[in-house]
Amino acid sequence: MRIQQHCRRALTLLVVIALTLPAWGQALVPLPKPTGFNVFSAEQDVELGRQNAAQVRKQLPLLPDSSPITQYVQQLGRRLVATMPQPTWPYEFHVVQQKDINAFALPGGPIFVNLGTIQAADNEAQLAGVMAHEMSHIYERHSTKQASKQAALQLPLGVLGGLLGGSAVGQLAAAGIGFGLGSVFLKYSRDAEAQADAVGARIMYNAGYNPVEMANFFRKLEEEGGARGAQFFSDHPDPGNRVQAVEKEIAAFPAKNFTTTNPAFAQIHQQALNTRAYSSQEIQQRARYASAGANGGAIAADSIRPSDNFTSFQHQAYSLTYPENWQIFGDSTSAVTIAPQAGVSSNAVAFGAIISGFQPEQGDSIDAATRELIDSLRRSNPELRAVGNAQETRVNGVTGRSLDLIGRSPLQDASGQPVREHDWLVTLPRSDGMVLFAVFIAPDKDFSALHPTFERMLRSLQMR
Repeated sequence: MRIQQHCRRALTLLVVIALTLPAWGQALVPLPKPTGFNVFSAEQDVELGRQNAAQVRKQLPLLPDSSPITQYVQQLGRRLVATMPQPTWPYEFHVVQQKDINAFALPGGPIFVNLGTIQAADNEAQLAGVMAHEMSHIYERHSTKQASKQAALQLPLGVLGGLLGGSAVGQLAAAGIGFGLGSVFLKYSRDAEAQADAVGARIMYNAGYNPVEMANFFRKLEEEGGARGAQFFSDHPDPGNRVQAVEKEIAAFPAKNFTTTNPAFAQIHQQALNTRAYSSQEIQQRARYASAGANGGAIAADSIRPSDNFTSFQHQAYSLTYPENWQIFGDSTSAVTIAPQAGVSSNAVAFGAIISGFQPEQGDSIDAATRELIDSLRRSNPELRAVGNAQETRVNGVTGRSLDLIGRSPLQDASGQPVREHDWLVTLPRSDGMVLFAVFIAPDKDFSALHPTFERMLRSLQMR
């Protein structure tokens, strides 16, 4: 433990030293003064940025400020900020634990850099270029300029004028202009992107980085294409000819010896590659759990959310894997329930899965056996009904049937009313004439969030 702490301190010191070396000795090129229509004050930019950042923190997984990766990004950000005209915006830098290559800025200072962007950068200058580009959006006030245009179309003139002296947050909310991911504050035009490239190039040059590396990184994403660069360009529309535009922007600047990378970047880059990063789908799934707990909010989302790590269970009739933070109720010779501790309510399963065997009384087809099983289940739950017809499914070479059911959950909502339950039934024939069946269970509003976990459990099931 002590050795690891010394290593972390040494790495942090290396980052600080490397990123605070003076980049001076030559005059700074000036940044253009921001212009354009904007009904918001500077104070309102900061207010809006804080409100949006609070929403983003609820929606995205962030690395803690104590992480060496975050500390490195913050130090790199301070090096760039040191070149900005004073007084400047209260820039702050955060790292999102997301694998998509992307970064975004909010009005008034907050900047979020995806872990995937750090992983994809070839050198420190490319990462600095992404950050300088986002800083330029804040400096040029692109977000509130865009919001001003939208507000001008949606708000009466009297209300629009009131934005100058009142709370921007309340007025925009009344106009339906929201906050957080997907808000108008993250939508830029190609002209804004071109301007962010040009201003970002000046910020890079002043901080001692070759501005062409910013354009090189964007070109790299374009050439690789596919999912790797899709998210970035969906939020940052390509203005075209980025490399040529940047080269033209800096052509008249005095010659300078640029910093490309340093040992701190190499170490942080490797640490980023070794750090868990979530896909967009995983993050959306995690966000859905915020609504989990239909029993008047009595069931906490964290007590239900399945772990990403799965463990195995060996039954005499089958084997499968399941989330390691869920529990097995039953044993290797009986019917089994797999559920989070909080998912069992009133001696019934509200979240989880039941796996058991069934001996059909009539017929030898899986369709007949499935119908007979549903009739049996309905005798104990008369409100249970099928949604559509059973569909053929294959699980590790065994052909069975899959059917969605709707019933009543043992949970109640805040008003004491029953909650609708969504059950996914899968039946698989056994060689001894029995049918193995699995029922995956969740309140209807939470089922889609749990479905990837249920699917993973089912696909791991191996009949004996």
